[in-house]
Amino acid sequence: MTARTKTKGHWSAHFIGLPYADLGRTHEGVDCWGLVRLALSAHDIHVPSYAGGYASTEERAEIAGLISGAKPQWQKVDAGRELDVVTFRRGRLESHIGLVVRPGVMLHVTEGQPSCLVSYLDCQWERRLTGFWRH
Repeated sequence: MTARTKTKGHWSAHFIGLPYADLGRTHEGVDCWGLVRLALSAHDIHVPSYAGGYASTEERAEIAGLISGAKPQWQKVDAGRELDVVTFRRGRLESHIGLVVRPGVMLHVTEGQPSCLVSYLDCQWERRLTGFWRH
């Protein structure tokens, strides 16, 4: 059974398969922050757009600064639960985020791939995981 099958009827199903779009903030296309923002807003959790804070997702230093600046508004937690933000390093900078769907699984999007569910415990993500944050 795939992650997509397991989530049929789950809130996350509405956000799987959205196309990647640099600075995207709608169902027509999202980047990683845009996806998290869109999904959280469906749960009446409203966070800033930050669309004006960087010109593209390639500007990792600017994104890392925005993530760092947003953290005081969030509570760091030891383990992720549904709707927690999970942060990751890309290179040396913390510049990618996802949204916990259930322990061990996140909703996220990366360039060239539509939004999907993946395990943040696999070797690709776990070694770059920097923390869980609760709004």
